Amino acid sequence: MKNMTLKKAAEAVNGTLHIDRMPAHISAEETEAAGVVLDSRKIEKGYIFIATRGERVDGHSFIDSVFEAGALGVICEQAPQNPRGAYILVQDSFQALKDIAEYYRKQLDIKVIGITGSVGKTSTKEFVASVLAKGYRVQKTQGNFNNEVGLPLTVLQIREDCQAAVLEMGISDFGEMHRLSRIARPDVCLITNIGQCHLENLGTRDGILKAKTEIFDFMQSDARICLNGDDDKLITIKEVQGKKPVFFGGGSDNDIYATHYENLGLVGSRAQIHIRKNAEDCAEIKFEAEIPLPGEHMLYNALAATAAGVVFGMTVDQIQAGIRDVEPVEGRSNVIRTERLTLIDDCYNANPVSMKAALDLLAMTNVEKTAGNRGRARKVAILGDMYELGADEAALHREVGVYAAEKNIDVVICAGKLCKNMYDGAESVDNSGVEARYYPDREALLETINTQIHDGDIVLVKASHGMHFEEIISLLAE
Repeated sequence: MKNMTLKKAAEAVNGTLHIDRMPAHISAEETEAAGVVLDSRKIEKGYIFIATRGERVDGHSFIDSVFEAGALGVICEQAPQNPRGAYILVQDSFQALKDIAEYYRKQLDIKVIGITGSVGKTSTKEFVASVLAKGYRVQKTQGNFNNEVGLPLTVLQIREDCQAAVLEMGISDFGEMHRLSRIARPDVCLITNIGQCHLENLGTRDGILKAKTEIFDFMQSDARICLNGDDDKLITIKEVQGKKPVFFGGGSDNDIYATHYENLGLVGSRAQIHIRKNAEDCAEIKFEAEIPLPGEHMLYNALAATAAGVVFGMTVDQIQAGIRDVEPVEGRSNVIRTERLTLIDDCYNANPVSMKAALDLLAMTNVEKTAGNRGRARKVAILGDMYELGADEAALHREVGVYAAEKNIDVVICAGKLCKNMYDGAESVDNSGVEARYYPDREALLETINTQIHDGDIVLVKASHGMHFEEIISLLAE
C-alpha cells in the first residue's frame, strides 16, 4: 500500500506508535503494509489489523493470533499484554479506520466516482463500473460496504494498479455523507434520486436532499457532478462550486436522455440514448443501448452510467458495451428460473419507490405456464416491511398495498408487523381481482410458503434487508 508504513499510519490516526517488540527485519519508516483489515480472519502477512469493539466480539482478543499470522502491526484502543509486534495506540479504533482510509485515499493517483441516492445506488454502481471497465482498471464497492465502516474498508482495498474506483455511499442521518465524502474525495459525484428513505432521521425529502448533497463537501476542485434531471429535488441544483451538473433522465430536456424505449420483460430492455452537445462540449450523439437487466428503472441506471462515461471521456462504443455487459446482483432484480417457478429476487432492500418499481416489473411480465398447464402464469408478490420511514410508515405501507392491487397482480402476500397496513391497502381496492394474504412475520409465512405458490408462478420477493427475505428466496429456489 503506497506510503502505508507504521510511522505514516500512526501519524494519520493521531496515535502513539510502540515499536519495542517489532522484529528487526521490519522498519517503521520504510516497510509498507500489504493491507489493512478489521476482521482477524482476513489477516495476511504484512497486514495492519485494526482491533475494534463490537456488540458481540472484541477485536483486541485476537491481537496475539494476528501477530502469529504475520501482521505488520496493530491499531488498538488498549495496549496488549506482552505484545509480539508493533502497535499503535488510539482513543477510537473506528475513527482510526476512517482516518487511515482518508490518508490512503490521498496517496492514490486514481479517479473516484462516488454514487449516492435514495434508490438504485447498487445497481447504478454496477452499471457505472461495467462501463468504466471498458477503458480503465476498475475497483468497486463489494456487497453493502457503503457506510462509515464499509466505505473506508473499500478504499483500503484499492491497489496502486487501479485507475478508477466506483464507490457506493449510503447514509441514514445528517453528517454521515460529510464524513464519507472526506474519505472518498470524489472526482465525480453521482446522485440517482431523492426518494422516501430514512425519513425517520432525515424528516422530509428536503432533509434527504440536504444530507445526500453533503457528498459535494470534499469533492476534488475539478470534480464533475451527474444528477437525475427527472428528480424534482435534484433539478433545483443548478450549480455547485461554480460547476454546472450533467443531468440525465428520460426527459429530452436532460443533457443525456432516452427515446424509443422498449421493455422486453425479464430479458431487459432497449432504448436509444442521446448525448447533447452541451453535456460535454461535443456534437450530439445517439446510440442504441441494450439493457440486460429487467425493469424500466434500469434505464435510469444505464443513463447514469452513460453520464459517468461521458465525463470520464469514454467513447460511445465503450459506453454501449459496458451497458450491454452489466451483470445482475443478488437481491436486486435478479431473475432466477427454476423448473417450477420464475423468481424475481429483489429482497435486499425496500422503500416505497423501489417497491412500486418492482411491482411495475412484475405487472408487465408475461410468462406462459410450465409443466403442461395452459394460460397465463400467476403473478405473485411476496412483500415485507419497509423500515426507517418515520411517522408516515403506516400510510406509506398502505399506499404500496393499494398500488399492488391496482397493478393487476394476482396474489399479494404481506408479511411483517408494518405490512398489515399494506394488506389493508390491497384489500381496500374494489373489484381489483387481487387475492391478498397476511402473515404477522417471516416465520409464519415460511411455514406455509410452499402451499401458497403454484407451478408456473412468477414470484416477486421484496422487503427491507432486516426482514431477511433471502430465506424465502432460498426456500423457493430449491
